[in-house]
Amino acid sequence: MSGERKMTKLEETARRLLNERGVTIEDIAELVMYLQKKYHPDLTTEECIINIEGVLRKREVQNAILTGIQLDMLAEQGKLDEPLQTIIGTDESLYGVDEILAFSIVNVYGSIGFTNYGYIDKQKPGILEHLNDHSTGEVNTFLDDIVGAIAAAASSRLAHSAKGEE
Repeated sequence: MSGERKMTKLEETARRLLNERGVTIEDIAELVMYLQKKYHPDLTTEECIINIEGVLRKREVQNAILTGIQLDMLAEQGKLDEPLQTIIGTDESLYGVDEILAFSIVNVYGSIGFTNYGYIDKQKPGILEHLNDHSTGEVNTFLDDIVGAIAAAASSRLAHSAKGEE
């Protein structure tokens, strides 16, 4: 029996969409490292990736990725009705649905995820800085929050496993 795990179509699609939108597992691993290095000085990129992989296997996470990226893509193509087109297209600051979708990812690993997510969402390190650059013409209103939430959830998963809870 091989150690290979068969991915569902949903997981394959979620991973493909992340990649097509310019987000790699390594980008997310850098965010996990950013969040956890202080607490785990010997943390490796490989450990970060293992925890990201665990997060990406969750159906709730896959659903959030597909939903958010599809909305970003539709806004980028100008295919949403107004006023939603402008709200998502400009990442309006009072529109909080993107964060609510991200919370569905963060919530998978408990309350520590909310703290991690809030911190990384404010700091916007690494790939998050690029995804928040509105001068590119890309719409990443949901994607930046999704990526931050995946990193926060992976950080929480790591913290739980370090305490022997997972």
